[in-house]
Amino acid sequence: MVKKPRLFIALCTLPALILTIVFMIVPMVNAIYLSFTSSTALSVGFNSKFVFLDNYKYMFQDKDFLQALFNTLKLMLVIPAVTIFLSLVFAFILTQGQLKEKSFYRTVFFFPSIVSMTVVGIVWSFVFNPTRGILNHMLDLFHFSTWKHAWLGEGKTALWCIGAALVWQAIGYYMVMHVASIDGISQEVYEAASIDGATGVQKFFRITIPLLRRSIGTTYILSLSGTINLSFTLSNVMTGGGPNHISEVPATLMYNNLFRKGLYGYGSAQAFFIVIECLIFTFIVNRLFKKAEQNVSAV
Repeated sequence: MVKKPRLFIALCTLPALILTIVFMIVPMVNAIYLSFTSSTALSVGFNSKFVFLDNYKYMFQDKDFLQALFNTLKLMLVIPAVTIFLSLVFAFILTQGQLKEKSFYRTVFFFPSIVSMTVVGIVWSFVFNPTRGILNHMLDLFHFSTWKHAWLGEGKTALWCIGAALVWQAIGYYMVMHVASIDGISQEVYEAASIDGATGVQKFFRITIPLLRRSIGTTYILSLSGTINLSFTLSNVMTGGGPNHISEVPATLMYNNLFRKGLYGYGSAQAFFIVIECLIFTFIVNRLFKKAEQNVSAV
């Protein structure tokens, strides 16, 4: 009687296991192998030479890749922090504020997260358009014409325009998560704080954030991963990596090397590096949040 349920479970999970092996494990192993070879579109498989770490050495000598890596680090340091903080603020306002039609506001905030990233990139490209964009038009309207820029065509602003689109797209998604977490906090805690004269800002920083440490840690890691993955699409759509590779990210370079230039060995090395980069940063952030949680618990 015990073996039949186990057999049934095994049969149910077998298709998913096969798909995972065929479409994830095998391609990943193949990419790791190719990263140690000189494979190109003209010499794949047995015709390619085994070059060991040459692709990785060249990768860290490639100025375009180093620029792209630096861009990703800047985005990873800023975008998740801004996204999670704003999503927490909006979630707190929706749950604790005296707003009518809360479900309407939830829908409005959540809508960008279900829109295709290509569409998001196109929309924000129009926003930042130097001649017809709404941003420069609003600056003209409020007599801030000196602040006008070719936002996507200047090195100082192109990357952060992509960052603004990333924040706008993700806020609603994480806000919904935080709304559910805040709803799990007893309302008596907030009522007691109100009786003691606590303001909304004090409730936010002294009650909500400390009690949502685990939720914030989880959403921060998700946002970190999303920043790395989604910046690829936005960089391609909004700037094409320009001007002069200033808004390039490693994923766009990897894509160009693999599918446009046919440099399978070098492109696979970049792909494997991106995977390792994601794992390392996820591990570091997870450890930092766990350590912070232990310190708070000790106090």
